[in-house]
Amino acid sequence: MTAPVEDAGPALTPYLRLLTATQFAFNTGFYAVLPYLATHLGDGLGMAGWLVGLVLGLRTFSQQGLFVVGGALTDRHGPRPVVLTGCVLRIAGFCWLARADTTAGVIGAVLLIGFAAALFSPAVESETARAAVAFETATGTPRAQVLAVFSAAGQAGAFLGPLLGSLLLLLGGDFRTACLAGALVFVGVLAGHARLMPRRPRRAGPRGPRAAAPRRLLTDRPFLVLCLVHSSYLVSYNQLYLALPVEVERATGSQSALGGLFALSSLLVVVAQLPLTRWSARRLAPRTALVAGLAVVAAGFAAVPLAPDGPAGLLPGAVLVVLLTLGQMLLVPAARGLVPDLVDDERLGLATGALSSVSGLAVLVGSAATGTLLGTPGPVLWAVLAAVPLAGAALALTLSAGRRAPEPDTTVTDRL
Repeated sequence: MTAPVEDAGPALTPYLRLLTATQFAFNTGFYAVLPYLATHLGDGLGMAGWLVGLVLGLRTFSQQGLFVVGGALTDRHGPRPVVLTGCVLRIAGFCWLARADTTAGVIGAVLLIGFAAALFSPAVESETARAAVAFETATGTPRAQVLAVFSAAGQAGAFLGPLLGSLLLLLGGDFRTACLAGALVFVGVLAGHARLMPRRPRRAGPRGPRAAAPRRLLTDRPFLVLCLVHSSYLVSYNQLYLALPVEVERATGSQSALGGLFALSSLLVVVAQLPLTRWSARRLAPRTALVAGLAVVAAGFAAVPLAPDGPAGLLPGAVLVVLLTLGQMLLVPAARGLVPDLVDDERLGLATGALSSVSGLAVLVGSAATGTLLGTPGPVLWAVLAAVPLAGAALALTLSAGRRAPEPDTTVTDRL
């Protein structure tokens, strides 16, 4: 006896549901605190603006820059101890930050918070990619579709987290309360993973000289090209925090509309990520999805100087946010889905971490370069910014096309 399968495909395995819920919880706890950190440092602790920027930069570096460490540890020890250790460090970091009232204390706390993410994020991301490939093999469901669920869950957490922090503040709490609430979320994650996450690595990879793995990765040309392509996207996406505020202030006289534009981006991902990825995974090869996504991002930058000022002055910023988000939804699942095809399974954690670390370094350099251009005439600035994703798209064309998702099986056999 047979029954039709829903277009959404088979239900995720319990392990994939755990990993997806993990991403949601990570971002909920993190974003309950992060949006209020700068104000706490400046107004609450009286730090100078340059020092606030330094602290925020150190947090980003301790996270993105050290992803490769978390990935390598995941390959060596399996995901469970790395994730659990990261959760413990994140809880300790949030509790420390809640009590820190000196510059040294704050810096130590944010470094610990960032390093915690450098442990658990690449562990969870590489395991999700590995499980998505296995799920694709077993069911025919595109791996990009599974990774899109993962991305949407993260964006839902990024949207809910600030609302949780705001609610705590409205109820009379303070930044310390938000930190403790974030720590409590990670206590729940720690408890859940201590019970549910496999106690051993999910696979036993071939044994070889571990020290040679990073060297082999650095000589893997297709993977390095993917890193550069991903970097061009992340440098572009980072303009939501650098160039977009400048544009919104130019158009409206203040940055008060930024919160609404960021909420628009998160809601777009939550609502549209899954149907868009379901469509693109069936019709576009991964390389095509990368190129198309970067082209859409470039179009977002190119549209800014073309939109009108006056009452509709916020339109350029809104168009930029929408197109950047649409491009992200096209290319991120495709990029993550390509990693398992480009590297050996035994190096998947290291490669996942390296992808983020290389991109983080590119953002650091790219942000400094963009900062020098913010005072240039608008058309020049936006043309240069549009050239970055276009260069990434040209690089993406040198990659192999990748495997398009198999056509779905239209029937399933009933099981007892």
